[in-house]
Amino acid sequence: MKYKIVVDSSSDLTNDYLKDENIGFEVVPLTINVDGKEYVDNETLNIDEMLTAMHKSTSKATSSCPSCGYFASTYEKAENVICITMTSKLSGTYNSAYLGSNDLANKVHVVDSKATSGTMRLLVDKAYELMKLDLDFDTICEELEKYRDSLNLFFILDKFDNLVKNGRMSKVTAFIATALYIKPLCMAKEGVIDVYEKPRTMKGALNRLVESIEKQCSDTSNRTCVITHCKNESDALYLKEKIKERYQFKDIVISETKGLCSFYALEKGLLVAF
Repeated sequence: MKYKIVVDSSSDLTNDYLKDENIGFEVVPLTINVDGKEYVDNETLNIDEMLTAMHKSTSKATSSCPSCGYFASTYEKAENVICITMTSKLSGTYNSAYLGSNDLANKVHVVDSKATSGTMRLLVDKAYELMKLDLDFDTICEELEKYRDSLNLFFILDKFDNLVKNGRMSKVTAFIATALYIKPLCMAKEGVIDVYEKPRTMKGALNRLVESIEKQCSDTSNRTCVITHCKNESDALYLKEKIKERYQFKDIVISETKGLCSFYALEKGLLVAF
């Protein structure tokens, strides 16, 4: 096999996302640990069961990244591999994926998405598009990095519990989000979580997200927008309609968070990548 795309499970993708006999695709699962029980973030994970156990637990639930050996095993069956991971600023997954690429005979390029979820999906789509053009591997890697730097990720969360407990969000930012009774519009900025605006209601946050898209992207006509939600289809559909009314995205996709993103976004969480 000439090409393969590897991605971690914070992408909210499954192994059947890409089906091409010439381009392999594999999702490497992270794990969530609740009261000593390990939940593997793959197609068999019961997300409702995991969330219920987590809410009932009096102990801190944690997440774990895959080993470098696991990543290395996914790289072996292709001449050229692109691996896309969640932001290196908030997880050890990138480092594990990078270490797994050392000392291999084939070419492996690991991309730090500087985000998660829909951003990673867009990067997978772009990598696949570039591979189909049969460009040389170095050019594919360079173009993918440029594309990564043009992407944006907004998100609105109803709860910040696990982000704070696991050190993924500063306590000061969390205080702003909870103590002042607001529904902050957040964004991924250079791989970390930043409060973009501070609406007081969920509806206000949704509308501000829609209005803010044009500030980050002046031309949406050749882009896809990915809306990912955790148990919040109604607000995801509302966002889709409002974005469709205002912008010219070539496609607007709605999907559900898998295990890792459900763990951090929690119920009602929304992520919008474009």
